[in-house]
Amino acid sequence: MKFPVRSHWYVAVCAAAVFPAPLLAEGGKPPLTSQTKSSGGPLDPAQMKVRFDTGDLQIEVLPESESIKGIATLNFTAKAAIKTLVVDLDRNLPVTAVAIDGVALAPGSWANPEGRMTIRLGKTIAKGGKVAATITYGGTPHVAVRAPWDGGFVWSKTKEGMPWIATAVQGEGCDLFWPCIDYPTYEPDQLDIHITVPKGLKAPSNGVFQGVTELPDGRTTWNWRVKEPTLYGVALNIGPYEEISGMYKSRFGNEIPMFYWYLPGEEKQAKELFAEFAPTLDFFETMIGPYPFGKEKVGVVETPHLGMEHQTINAYGNAYKKSPEGFDWLFHHEFSHEWFANQLTVANWDDFWLHEGTGSYMQPLYGEWREGTARYNAMMLTQRAGINNKSAIVAGKPQSEGQVYVDAPGRGSDIYTKGSWTLHTLRNLIGDKAFFDVMKLAVYGRTDPTPENIKPVYRTTPEFIGFVKQVTGTDYQWFFDVYLYQADLPELIEKRDGNAISFRWKTKDDRPFPLPVEISVDGVVTRLAMTDGKHELTVPPGARVIVDPMARVLRRSTIVEQLLAWRAEQKPEEPKK
Repeated sequence: MKFPVRSHWYVAVCAAAVFPAPLLAEGGKPPLTSQTKSSGGPLDPAQMKVRFDTGDLQIEVLPESESIKGIATLNFTAKAAIKTLVVDLDRNLPVTAVAIDGVALAPGSWANPEGRMTIRLGKTIAKGGKVAATITYGGTPHVAVRAPWDGGFVWSKTKEGMPWIATAVQGEGCDLFWPCIDYPTYEPDQLDIHITVPKGLKAPSNGVFQGVTELPDGRTTWNWRVKEPTLYGVALNIGPYEEISGMYKSRFGNEIPMFYWYLPGEEKQAKELFAEFAPTLDFFETMIGPYPFGKEKVGVVETPHLGMEHQTINAYGNAYKKSPEGFDWLFHHEFSHEWFANQLTVANWDDFWLHEGTGSYMQPLYGEWREGTARYNAMMLTQRAGINNKSAIVAGKPQSEGQVYVDAPGRGSDIYTKGSWTLHTLRNLIGDKAFFDVMKLAVYGRTDPTPENIKPVYRTTPEFIGFVKQVTGTDYQWFFDVYLYQADLPELIEKRDGNAISFRWKTKDDRPFPLPVEISVDGVVTRLAMTDGKHELTVPPGARVIVDPMARVLRRSTIVEQLLAWRAEQKPEEPKK
């Protein structure tokens, strides 16, 4: 999550005109450099020459000083001959030692002035060769001023005064607390995570639990192993947690362990939330396909910030709020990202809507699964009130996370709401079977996924558009050109002359837009083909005509525009802590 809200459409609608931009420095510490803030920005040429194979992170968290100590061993394969390694690491975490293949380098062999660390290897690694870098670092990590919108560490305390700590770094990236190559496609095949914490605290993290090591002074080290983690999804969570666990028997024949870590004294609410895990899993496995990380776990942990889609250890901080939908939107939305962010990961942040638009669409879809069309429509209409249309949600060129989420006016929230409504309109255009086949191809690369024949994939918007053509046999580029690659929504122009009515789609630059639309004539619904973007018909005298009575199409609405303008005029409120 970030400004205005990273991972939920409802809060995005309500908060877009309320929260100021987050600060980037606090307590006299230096601000993040432009490099550290630029998650997914241009790669260094040296980074393009390596593949990140596996890693081992040893991190000790020191609550009293709000600092960390870390030793990271990163294993690479050279895709071309290299003499240097370049990794990303926040300069707030000074490096005190570097070893290459177990041999310590002399001080001065590395430099990290702006958060992009260059290591002179002292030798040449040939193409296809392996190299291991062990980096010892530590210090006071960047503090999230307003997590999860602003990335970093959250140093909090429980009601009883115990440390309660979490990381949330999607916007700024993995380099805020461990050395990595901060680009979406540089996920390692495997990451071992060892988190050392003071006595009395636990540290749930990504992947499969490998056991806890008790140290002589009472500290404990919590050991985890995760396969192919999303880089920003690697997370530390520390607190005096209690645990609920259970086993889910999947419709695909496998069993999936489920865990929820919560604060003491919340057992009743925790059990109620945990009861949502299995039906939510069943929904996703039925509508989309098998849970991608069944060999690891479904994991959720209570955090002192709102939430984030940390792979197999989703952050939850919604305070067990009730809602008219009857399910916890925060849990559901972050869990949707196990499919749309962690299984399907964008190849570049320009395609961020494939995470957030699809993730946001899953909540109304679940409302429909639970209660039917009325709930689905109600939730979709709530989203509609948050579409700003200030800039296209896809630029068609590489973008950093900040360029997508903050710099482009209005684009940040639209990747949720407009992305969701684009999928809603597409579904009504091509039909359910084709739509869900497209979703399966996008998420798994096949329409017959099973737990044994899938692995994480990287996706782009053109690939998604290609899947629509593959499934339907029709080129719908015109559809995505209007909804994704430009800001302005199509406008349906209606003219009535006596009993004759004409309809015409108006688009920016007169782009072709033959999108069918329904009309109700005295309660009888007809679908207009809108061939060549227009249609004419004759209606009975005095007939009552309603355009798009079931709100199946995303189009310009002056009512929503007036609402957004009114909101913009209101005095902003300070964000609540």
